[in-house]
Amino acid sequence: MFIGREKELNKLESLYQKSSFEFLIMYGRRRIGKTELLKEFAKDKNVLFYSAVEKKSNLDDFASTTLRHFKENANMTFKRWEDIFRYIYDHAKSKEVIIIDEFPYIAKMEPSVKSILQNTIDHLWKEKNILLILCGSSVSFMVNEIMGEKSPLYGRNTAIMAILPFEFNVARKFLPSYSIEDQMTAYCVLGGVPYYLEKFVSSLSLKENIAYAIVDANAALKEEPIILLKAELREPATYNSILEAIARGANKMSEIADKASMKQTDIPMYLNALMEMRLIKRVTPCGEKATSRKSQYIISDNFFSFWYRFIFARTTKIDLMDPLDYVNSIEEELKDYAGRKFEGICYQYLRFLAKNKKLPFIPSSLGKWWGTDPTSKKPDDIDILGIDKNKYIFSECKFKNELFDVGEYNDLLHYCTYFKNVSEAYFYAFVKKGFTDGVKKEARKKNCTLLTIEDMMKDWN
Repeated sequence: MFIGREKELNKLESLYQKSSFEFLIMYGRRRIGKTELLKEFAKDKNVLFYSAVEKKSNLDDFASTTLRHFKENANMTFKRWEDIFRYIYDHAKSKEVIIIDEFPYIAKMEPSVKSILQNTIDHLWKEKNILLILCGSSVSFMVNEIMGEKSPLYGRNTAIMAILPFEFNVARKFLPSYSIEDQMTAYCVLGGVPYYLEKFVSSLSLKENIAYAIVDANAALKEEPIILLKAELREPATYNSILEAIARGANKMSEIADKASMKQTDIPMYLNALMEMRLIKRVTPCGEKATSRKSQYIISDNFFSFWYRFIFARTTKIDLMDPLDYVNSIEEELKDYAGRKFEGICYQYLRFLAKNKKLPFIPSSLGKWWGTDPTSKKPDDIDILGIDKNKYIFSECKFKNELFDVGEYNDLLHYCTYFKNVSEAYFYAFVKKGFTDGVKKEARKKNCTLLTIEDMMKDWN
């Protein structure tokens, strides 16, 4: 069953309905579901669909696919890309859709194909009702070598589509029989990559899925991060060290360099590559400039975060234990881990409320904040802060089995003292289990919204 991607399918359909030449560049990391999306779009259409493979030349295979599409003599041969592109022009009907999946495999081995395609577009295909889609998993290559200013194809595309991981409200649909709590924990472990989500099955418990889809020696996801890094990057060992350092709490460049045993001056290049792949991101305290010296690096992909914390450095221990026993042994650590990742789910929910005009105001800045408590002079952080001029939203996220108590409620209210000139303050508490009667009573006196995970899901779909 195909899940999600409604906006992407609508965009593809709108391009298809146009009676002009359209050129879409689609990119996204491996396993994100690009090919499945394109297949879903193409299933009721007559499409020239070619999936490139990693070899010296794809010309003959592409030519064979093209001849089958046009139902022509399969014995015809083409020695040059320009010849097959010209053939498409000569045989194009009222509407043609040409999809080349994993285009970087072609362009890396035959760089001239970019110039040939550019010339074809400029002098032939622009006259035709053709929808051309070039798709690739190598994000840096698609961004720099296909869309970059130095690329022959620069400026030829009429649309761009970046395929991103699912947010929780879509990812949860992969495990429909799970409780909301288990759906959230599964998302904290796997993130929103369809390929990963498909490896968990609803007939098994959450612990069993982690054990047999990730931990077991023959598990489908046991070596997944290593495989992805080797496919996309040189020096995978260096990237392993960096990702492990971040997963274990090193967030500043100097800290990452120290834990990865690297020179700080060498770090930026590697961090930029990981950011291009959307595996990590650079974040600043909410409301501060992007250039803030308080900036930190975090792993943005939940599965990579989980894997580098619980799998990568524990191989020996894992090899000596039954997979399910190992999962049981990390139960308390996993609770702490899920508690931190729960903040990301709450952030997505607040964005949903904002987009649907269900917040008191639309924040101009929304995210985590960290700094100093002006009263105690101690470091502190706010799980999610929303700001628009002098209006503030303060949020606390607690993914634990205990009820949210008055002490935690007072801590939430205290955040208001961290900022000057607060004209309006609104408070949100997101919890797993519920609230004490004292909190419920006090919350009525303030602009405080109390939400359990069940409350969140009532209108989030």
